[in-house]
Amino acid sequence: MRLLPIFVLIPLLAFSCGKINPPGPKLFKSSKLPVDKIQLPEGFEIEVYAEGVKNARSMDLSPDGTLFVGTRGEGKVYALKDTNGDGRPDQQYVLAAGLKMPNGVAFRDGDLYVAEVSRILRFPDIESRLENPGEPEVVYDGYPTETHHGWKYIAFGPDGKLYVPVGAPCNICKSEKPVFASITRLNPDGTGMEVVQEGIRNTVGFTWHPETGELWFTDNGRDWMGDDQPYCELNRAPEDGLHFGYPYCHQGDLPDPEFGDAAPCSDFTPPAAKLGPHVAPLGLEFYTSKQFPESYRGQIFVAEHGSWNRSEKIGYRVMMATLEGNEVISYKPFAEGWLDDGDVWGRPVDIELLPDGSMLVSDDFADAIYRIYYNPKS
Repeated sequence: MRLLPIFVLIPLLAFSCGKINPPGPKLFKSSKLPVDKIQLPEGFEIEVYAEGVKNARSMDLSPDGTLFVGTRGEGKVYALKDTNGDGRPDQQYVLAAGLKMPNGVAFRDGDLYVAEVSRILRFPDIESRLENPGEPEVVYDGYPTETHHGWKYIAFGPDGKLYVPVGAPCNICKSEKPVFASITRLNPDGTGMEVVQEGIRNTVGFTWHPETGELWFTDNGRDWMGDDQPYCELNRAPEDGLHFGYPYCHQGDLPDPEFGDAAPCSDFTPPAAKLGPHVAPLGLEFYTSKQFPESYRGQIFVAEHGSWNRSEKIGYRVMMATLEGNEVISYKPFAEGWLDDGDVWGRPVDIELLPDGSMLVSDDFADAIYRIYYNPKS
């Protein structure tokens, strides 16, 4: 077990359910995380952007520069602020604690939306209330209470609606409730919830093409079919109402041994790319900035959390899917080294772009957020 320094273990003062606490302590700038082990393409560098952000998962950045971070097992929601203008956060706030897997965070029109397992919360006018956010409003509380794949990534789409996935409540099963194994959406006020995509075992990351507006998302393949199958998926949904195969078909061409006889794989939408067996792809982001060289622009970066039960570990890296139109023509490592000779010291979860074009990567294992940037002089 990796022991953290004692100053990282000092508990942060939190506020939950309206309890007032002062802002968090300064974030430490010097790090003992072995980021020198991360391998990047020539000209790229990586640094620790924030450390001691326990169980850092999904991220969303406000236009004013507040980075909101959800967690899963920690049950907290954080806000990070750069108050001295040096390009790194120096204040950490705990906006809520004791929540049920508050993985997903989404900022819209001054309000912060947080996804628990069965409900969506909203913290109004959050940036003016970081020190005392008060009790959140319950926007919607009709999602299932099952915790198996119950943690949620959330994001607002180009249509202004909040998209919320509901994972399968099992490794492999067919539920009678159509809301399971789906992506849903609802209005910002919680009305109009509907299922928009089906047959998705567990997506913990999605985004929209910056030009076409089409939905792209990752999906985690089922377990216990061996080390090398099925592959996890990168999917594209050019329209609503598609079915991506679960539980009948995996990776577009592999019938499930239990449910595969019920429907052929040809009945379903195949993945845009097979990503590898058990790599656990989570967050993804189109690179829409200009700091990186031209060849990286418009491509998809994917955070692979890494396998949990494969006999030989795989994943634990950030990958790049190169596109020609809607076709993925390559899928190659961009940042790797969190898996070091079979030992794991970090697990990438989500990706967010900063205004300067650099890339943030959250890590729920090392309790950190990294910044990757391009430096042609390096």
